[in-house]
Amino acid sequence: MTMTKADLIKIIREKMGWALEESTEILEQVFEILKETLEDGEKIKISGFGNFLVRQKRARRGRNPQTGEKIEISGRRVVTFKPSYVLRRAVSKSEKS
Repeated sequence: MTMTKADLIKIIREKMGWALEESTEILEQVFEILKETLEDGEKIKISGFGNFLVRQKRARRGRNPQTGEKIEISGRRVVTFKPSYVLRRAVSKSEKS
């Protein structure tokens, strides 16, 4: 099962007792802050959860799988996530159950 933004809003609403509009606005603001921080190339560290960081990938050679033609894949910035030990342990425990 996949958790969606709507699911997160519903959970916030239920746990905090806020109106739908308030819950939606809070979540949207959190996502906007995260996005802006990563756009600026800054690292986000959430204790007990993990780290989000932007990595620069270098340009490389690749090939079109349909035609076999060699192509140049341009360098780009990508977002990576490294889970904390606490999160890895929690996920590992739930897998064993």
